Amino acid sequence: MNGRSTATPAWWTPSIHADRRPFLLGRNAIQAKLRVFFAERDFVEVDTATLQVSPGNEAHLHAFATAATGPDGRSAPLFLHTSPEFACKKLLSAGEKRIACFAHVYRNRERGPLHHPEFTMLEWYRTGESYEQLMADCADILALAAETTKSRAFTWRERTVDPFVEPERLSVAEAFDRFAGIDLLGSVEDSGATDRDRLAAEMRKAGIRVAEDDTWADLFSRVLVEKIEPNLGFGRATILDEYPVSEAALARPSARDPRVAERFELYACGVELANAFGELTNAVEQRRRFEAEMTEKQRVYGETYPLDEDFLSALDIMPEASGIALGFDRLVMLATGAPRIEHVLWAPVAEIG
Repeated sequence: MNGRSTATPAWWTPSIHADRRPFLLGRNAIQAKLRVFFAERDFVEVDTATLQVSPGNEAHLHAFATAATGPDGRSAPLFLHTSPEFACKKLLSAGEKRIACFAHVYRNRERGPLHHPEFTMLEWYRTGESYEQLMADCADILALAAETTKSRAFTWRERTVDPFVEPERLSVAEAFDRFAGIDLLGSVEDSGATDRDRLAAEMRKAGIRVAEDDTWADLFSRVLVEKIEPNLGFGRATILDEYPVSEAALARPSARDPRVAERFELYACGVELANAFGELTNAVEQRRRFEAEMTEKQRVYGETYPLDEDFLSALDIMPEASGIALGFDRLVMLATGAPRIEHVLWAPVAEIG
């Protein structure tokens, strides 16, 4: 027995595959056009290793672990990467200027209409260019995906976006004020330190639940998930910009306001599509942030991941750059009208149980 329920036909059942095939062909077409898009802009497509010494060091990302055994029988832990980011930045340190990467990535504890344990991340990096250029890239890519599938609009769960209209740019602080009536940056100091009690008081006034053991990050995430994200990317896409520095572990602080970082996320139809940074290149600060993330992971989940010391060393010679990770499968879903992520995966991972 393979553990899969016989009540639901498998994806390889001919009738099920026939239903999915138009979405899959749309996927191939979009990927082919994107490769041309990047080549025309002098990007080099790179292919990074899936096995890494560290899967990433974000508190709430969960990895798949394995081990490598050498010819002498000794073994060492390895992980399936949650993103090709560390490897891509090492390539920037090696001298590459513009790179793009379609990478299969792996995230544990994730499954649902928009989540799959193995999925495709499209990442691209520009050295010597601001992260605002990535915003322009996103607008171009939304339009390109729609043109490829001949879609006039993206729709998901009765939410619609015109992919040909320039995205709205909205700061996180503006979003907290608009959708929750909360002064977010009133609880963030110029040093980046956060005031948990002040944010909790703002939330109570707004009628949002606060638990006694909630950290500032817990409170921030609750407002974001409950009040902000459901309102993003309607009619046109939204670029949610300038996250507090404590919520942007790999991004550099903004020159305009030290309380926020050069980080944005792209939303369409209420779906998060991409996460972008003006890249942090200070190895000492990056180590401090990673260690803080792992302290939080230990507190919440009782585990940590190792740091990639090669990555931290590479930051010392990495040029100024901006980079972005886009959920390619989600983009395909919106452009083709697929209802679930499995519809745009050629061979989905089997369900547990």
